[in-house]
Amino acid sequence: MPELLCMGEPMLELNAQPPGPDGRRLYLEGHGGDTSNAAICAARQGASVGYITAIGQDRPGDSFMTLWAAEGVDTGTVLRNPDAPTGLYLVTHDAGGHAFTFYRGNSAASRYRVADVPEAAIRSARILHVSGISQAISTSACDAVFHAIALAKAAGVKVSYDTNLRLPLWPRARAAAVIHAAVAQADIALPSLDDARLLTGLEAPEAIAEFYLRLGCPLVLLKQGKDGVLVATPEERRVLRPHRVKAVDATGAGDAFAGAFLARSLAGDPPLAAARYANACAALSTTGYGAVAPLPRPEAVTRLLEDGASGPDA
Repeated sequence: MPELLCMGEPMLELNAQPPGPDGRRLYLEGHGGDTSNAAICAARQGASVGYITAIGQDRPGDSFMTLWAAEGVDTGTVLRNPDAPTGLYLVTHDAGGHAFTFYRGNSAASRYRVADVPEAAIRSARILHVSGISQAISTSACDAVFHAIALAKAAGVKVSYDTNLRLPLWPRARAAAVIHAAVAQADIALPSLDDARLLTGLEAPEAIAEFYLRLGCPLVLLKQGKDGVLVATPEERRVLRPHRVKAVDATGAGDAFAGAFLARSLAGDPPLAAARYANACAALSTTGYGAVAPLPRPEAVTRLLEDGASGPDA
């Protein structure tokens, strides 16, 4: 059985490319979905990974089954729904970064229920990874995630939680209540700075890290984009500086960080070493377009770490 189980919604990705000479904008087809991206990244780093979801009995769903098989992600806990589609999203880019447009209404994953949760698989795993999006897509999916977390905690399985706030999916007050209730049960919290500011009303990274630690989560990895990652425990705070790379698309960088961190944690790395590796992996994931294609292999991550192309830790 897989050691790492990721739970959520995969989505077919159409990523806008730079306009050609005639001004037309083309879209590159790919695969996305935050926890699916994390699962694939972890598998590429050598982890034993499975995915928990429901997808349509459609061509996008078939495409994901082919992708996961090629990437070594176990699909024994993937349900196929003949009556609901696999979700889709567009990625566009401008001077402010990247933006998403989602088409996920009534998707197969949004119909996921408590009764669908693979209890035996969760009990036999070492880490369960979920996110705010896993809970935002529907009330039934939210309940299923809480059930999965409860199963994991009762079985001594660690819980990893990425806030991944998507306000178009739910009101901020509900998002904050649900996400903070989940983080309070997590062993690893992976908020981004932008999300955390909206969810907590706090500005300073140190204050945000302290907020999540006080909820009861013993390890907070606050992703700060161009300012690196703040690794916080009740005893220590360390900032890992970002790596200098030729970034073209930050889609899925946070998911890459999560997957790489969890893979190295399963391999036995202590949190700070796993975070250093994940920091480099996330940087490399921004050097190509799409969420999955640029996810690096260990050799590339090791080369970047050996090059030392980042500032000193703080």
